Amino acid sequence: MSHVFVKYGHDGRQLTYDILESMRLGRQLDPAMTFGIKPNLVLAKPSESGATTDPQVTAGIIEYLLDHECSRITIMESSWLGDSTTRAFAKCGYEALSQRYGVPLVDLKRDSTYRCRVDDLDLDICRTPTDVDFLINVPVLKAHCQTHLTCALKNLKGCIPDTEKRRYHTLGLHRPIAALNKALRQSLVVVDGIIGDLTFEEGGTPVTMDRVIAGQDPTAVDAYCASLLGLSLEQVPYIKMAADLGVGTSEYSITALNSGSEASLHTGSIGHLTKCVAEDQACSACLGSLIHALRRLQDNDHPAPRQTLHIGQGYRGRGLPGVGVGSCTQGASVHVPGCPPSAAQILEVLTNMLSDDDAKNSSSS
Repeated sequence: MSHVFVKYGHDGRQLTYDILESMRLGRQLDPAMTFGIKPNLVLAKPSESGATTDPQVTAGIIEYLLDHECSRITIMESSWLGDSTTRAFAKCGYEALSQRYGVPLVDLKRDSTYRCRVDDLDLDICRTPTDVDFLINVPVLKAHCQTHLTCALKNLKGCIPDTEKRRYHTLGLHRPIAALNKALRQSLVVVDGIIGDLTFEEGGTPVTMDRVIAGQDPTAVDAYCASLLGLSLEQVPYIKMAADLGVGTSEYSITALNSGSEASLHTGSIGHLTKCVAEDQACSACLGSLIHALRRLQDNDHPAPRQTLHIGQGYRGRGLPGVGVGSCTQGASVHVPGCPPSAAQILEVLTNMLSDDDAKNSSSS
């Protein structure tokens, strides 16, 4: 079983620094080592879109390394096909980050490659990520239109040439993603869960979840992050494939370093999902899980819940009709425990509740 850490809040830089300190990462660091930081800058959109890694999360990593006298740091990335990594570095705040800390940026689209073999798959991989002593993967917690989840394991796809990106799609994505993680080992995963996306790797339906997640086993991190989006392991096959290849384990334990901070109910592009929600002083971590669960419910062609979904600290100690989400709503007729609960936990309760309603309707007719 692998250990996964999570800390809630709004300040990506401080959250990241604190979580690395709690992991006692400094014990593994040596100033002579070289470090590579691989964010997700899939395209030239700011992190507020839910598509790209918050530069403040990366800043927290850099400051932690520098405070431990580790200065041989490089930020590396290759944006997706048809987009410019250089433009993404500028638009996403990484050019400014590079200038502030004196950390060079490497466009992996221009990198040399080497070939390796995993099982029966030949893989071309960029050399720069392989050449560092300590590779730090900094994905965004978000959904994906094909693989359902894009997080730690899939983020390494930015470490391959564009020709390979095309080929991975012809191979169905899951198997080559798992194989890539066998060939290219990462030393640390720091997940930007400040703002992610409900449905699409390009952003557009952003959800504030206000958390940073970290671990040293990308398979365990992805298994946990899948549950936060309301996804089962069966829905993200590359997680089990990676575990079977010895990349890591899908079994994990969670250390939460604090509780969530208060947030307001977001509307806009996700307003249709929250019409059944009554929110009172909800933490963004709990609210984010609920929104992801409601989206998965919609994806599974279920109707919106007929009962009101209560969420937030304002409901603590109160008897409530309908459904209560999170530890603060224990007095609800139907309660989803957790502080915060995962989207998978919420989805299970809502799905069972809807199934019970259907059964009652069938028997009465």
